[in-house]
Amino acid sequence: MDTNILDHLKTLHTAAIDARNGYEEALEDAEGKGLTSLFRDMIALHHANAEELGALLINAGEEADDSGSFMSVVHKTIMSVRSLFDGLDGSVLPGLIDGEKRNVAKYDDAIAAASAAPTVLATLTAQRSKIRDKIALMEQQNAAYEAAKA
Repeated sequence: MDTNILDHLKTLHTAAIDARNGYEEALEDAEGKGLTSLFRDMIALHHANAEELGALLINAGEEADDSGSFMSVVHKTIMSVRSLFDGLDGSVLPGLIDGEKRNVAKYDDAIAAASAAPTVLATLTAQRSKIRDKIALMEQQNAAYEAAKA
């Protein structure tokens, strides 16, 4: 596997860990209210993605670093501050949607790089599709939240 694909896999792996960590903080701070089922779903999704990406890296002879990046700290801090001031209700959905769209863009770049690696391409395409499905769900939830406020 070429280094360009490996670099993309490492980036996606770290992004999945960072996102999972942010959702874990959100779930903890939500205290069983609001969007806890969404947070649980997103934790499971990003955890599964990180596991699959880690396996691809290990199979390619690379190390799968499960510590995440500084963005884990940023995501956790944002969720903690939001929970203190606004609570973790539907008002957080636009930020979550934006973050997941950034993740999809990373997948788009990785998919373009992995066109010659069918196994990697299949994994990335499936993961991107699952994230897009969750974005669509969050957009529906956000529309309902906005309609209820109006």
